[in-house]
Amino acid sequence: MAPTVSSDEQVLKLRADAVDWRLVDGQVVALDRGRSVYLSINQAGAALWPAIAKGATREVLVGTLLQTFDVEPGRAGADVDAFVADLNERNLLEQ
Repeated sequence: MAPTVSSDEQVLKLRADAVDWRLVDGQVVALDRGRSVYLSINQAGAALWPAIAKGATREVLVGTLLQTFDVEPGRAGADVDAFVADLNERNLLEQ
């Protein structure tokens, strides 16, 4: 069952016009179209990428890391926050 999203939770989603990406052998290959650079995405980012491409809340993203890796909730939250901050800095998220 998919988690429900309340109206006060921000949905984080990649800007389709800003990035081209593919999943290749479990790895994300992504191109920042505005800067014409390939993005290096670690394993945690690769686990989050498909969800954030569709649109997901922070809570869903943290849950994805908790289900995928053996990490503490605080660490998962910090990793999600850092990943989202990087995407925001690159202007790759919808506003």
